Amino acid sequence: MLIVDAHEDLAYNMLRFGRDYTLAAAETRQREGNQQTPALVEDALLGWPDYQRGQVAVVFSTLFAAPARVLSAEKDPLAYSDINQANQIYRQQLDIYHRLVDDAPDKFCLIESQTDLQKILAGWQNPAPPESEQAGQPVGLVILMEGAEGVRALSELEDWWARGLRIIGLAWAGNRFCGGTREPGALTKDGFALLEQMAGLGFCLDVSHVDEAAALQAVDVYPGTIIASHSNARAVLKGIEGNRHLTDRVITALLERDAVIGVVPFNGFLQAGWRHGDRRELVTLGHVLSQIDYICQLAGDAAHVGIGSDFDGGFGLQSVPAEIDTIADLQKLAPLLRERGYKEADIAAIFGGNWINTLRRFLPD
Repeated sequence: MLIVDAHEDLAYNMLRFGRDYTLAAAETRQREGNQQTPALVEDALLGWPDYQRGQVAVVFSTLFAAPARVLSAEKDPLAYSDINQANQIYRQQLDIYHRLVDDAPDKFCLIESQTDLQKILAGWQNPAPPESEQAGQPVGLVILMEGAEGVRALSELEDWWARGLRIIGLAWAGNRFCGGTREPGALTKDGFALLEQMAGLGFCLDVSHVDEAAALQAVDVYPGTIIASHSNARAVLKGIEGNRHLTDRVITALLERDAVIGVVPFNGFLQAGWRHGDRRELVTLGHVLSQIDYICQLAGDAAHVGIGSDFDGGFGLQSVPAEIDTIADLQKLAPLLRERGYKEADIAAIFGGNWINTLRRFLPD
């Protein structure tokens, strides 16, 4: 079954650590074995050969940088101190995606339109024979800005759109648009203005990391397509504090807007109390299934949940369920879903179909 992953920080890792995602995760680990990288972000989970084995056809590929007040320049040289610096870092990352698809068009392609999407899907649905020189399919990249600080002025949105940006998340931490993770707050005047301009251009809105108050306002006023690319249900995580995870109020509001929610297979988001350095065997794919099933039960169907792995997003092999060695192992969810009573059509929808339907709603012709 084809997988669509709604959240991966590829450009961040390429820019900061020099990771090469044309290589398998195993080769990246071998290359980084004597470097500082694994100590900072743990061992890689992603790579083009792993996408092929896991049938990962499309990835929502982020532009990401953190504010320096949260992550100092000592901890993260890509942290920004003001919106001009944020804009510069995000543009560097967008340039990286363009170079990647130019340098390796047989492995990665940008998805900016319905035509691009259909071309990618057709290749995966009608693959070349294994013995062919053209064996292996390009992975489609949909560009997602995680935190809108890269937008200095509303007038810049047209340029971002022209260069391939299609999804914008309002916040990572709090910013001038709204509250975010660990920094609560409603939509500001600037936030409402940004949403209005985004809607006029056709952007998809991502409410992951957005504080509950702001998320509820955004879902109420934004007329375009809305998603939560990488967020888990807070109700399943008894004892977890903070505003990173989705409350039932937000999930219900998203369901009313026909949104899709990407479940994150990160141990710290699957089991309350799990911390970096804990044994990964304490968490299993069963915990991922619990998140998926909870959202499906609230929705009454399997049409509103997908995968938003956030793999290589500040964590790696050491912080994912024990059954996962690379992203290819997300296919192991299929038999677990069957055992829970999910039909093949439901599993296909959860793996990628729901995200594909979402893309078809907002991508231009």
